Amino acid sequence: MLSRLINYLKACWCRSSERYVHSGSDTAGRQDGLLWYKDSGQHLLGEFSMAVVQANNLLEDQSQVESGSLSLLDSGPYGTFVGVYDGHGGPETSRYINNHLFQHLKRFTSEQEAMSVDVIRKAFQATEEGFLSIVTKQWPMNPQMAAVGSCCLVGVICGGTLYIANLGDSRAVLGRLVKATGEVLAIQLSTEHNVSIESVRQELHSLHPDDSQIVVLKHNVWRVRGLIQISRSIGDVYLKKPEFNREPLYAKFRLREPFTRPILSTEPSISVHEVQPHDQFLIFASDGLWEHLSNQEAVDIVQNHPHNGSARRLVKAALQEAAKKREMRYSDLKKIDRGVRRHFHDDITVIVVFLDSWLVSRASSLKGPTLSIRGGGVNLPAKTLAPCPTAT
Repeated sequence: MLSRLINYLKACWCRSSERYVHSGSDTAGRQDGLLWYKDSGQHLLGEFSMAVVQANNLLEDQSQVESGSLSLLDSGPYGTFVGVYDGHGGPETSRYINNHLFQHLKRFTSEQEAMSVDVIRKAFQATEEGFLSIVTKQWPMNPQMAAVGSCCLVGVICGGTLYIANLGDSRAVLGRLVKATGEVLAIQLSTEHNVSIESVRQELHSLHPDDSQIVVLKHNVWRVRGLIQISRSIGDVYLKKPEFNREPLYAKFRLREPFTRPILSTEPSISVHEVQPHDQFLIFASDGLWEHLSNQEAVDIVQNHPHNGSARRLVKAALQEAAKKREMRYSDLKKIDRGVRRHFHDDITVIVVFLDSWLVSRASSLKGPTLSIRGGGVNLPAKTLAPCPTAT
């Protein structure tokens, strides 16, 4: 116990460049081609690791780790916030969430003077309403903003309680130690909203009993109205507000028949878990990771290696699988430029959060230094990487 106390005090007093990072700071991580990573950092309740690999021309994934006060009040509560935002149709929505969701959460936490499911739900709703106002203002000049959206996965660890909130198909997985056997089991904590899942299709059919085309199998992929795979999101207002599903929106997004109620939902699935002493770590990742790795495979990779570099190791494993599926070498995949790279894999964001049970048990009394870091994108001139002539 004494050694843990010493380690915690060291973490509190370590160099400010490591312990306090301004949002978006270039010094907070490193870059290797299309990969951005921060192999190790310290949050209030343990260590963390982050990595982002870009595939699209513009990075559509955004992410953040915030640790310290989860309120605008000095009295707290204190804890750690994790966000993974997987955009689609463009980066605008995920960037907006990255800039506003946590601030909304702090505001509602201040009002209630506590963390709760209601606080998280209100923060999601305020973020949705804020982005809707942006779309409304830009509609005359940039109507295509109505077709930009984002998944939204959030984890909040506060007072020994873990809150998981999700819209879309990003995923949070817990690594839990089984003391009897010594193995670490993967436990999925998030609920996903992708119509490839039969229960999600059934939910949509029950909500829209008069719409026979609410879910359509198109090119062997289930899609909502033949357009999108997820049933819940922030943004995508062209499928929530009928006034935005018309010209001058591109024809491919416009529905033939008008709708009277939102087709996509903005209501997050939220679960609450008491952190147990045998809970080792959490993996938060966009679906680009889970497309190539199972929950247990990801947990095994984290468990069987040092904490340092865990997120980057998971990204590499996913890219190796992506290369293997296309019968190519991983080293050749790394040479392919963004944009073209999207033919091989999606943007992938991974955040691994390790839980120190001693710190978690004392979370209500901890007021450690503030940490704020965002997953970085690459800053490369066009064609820095070699395009792949066989990508198409």
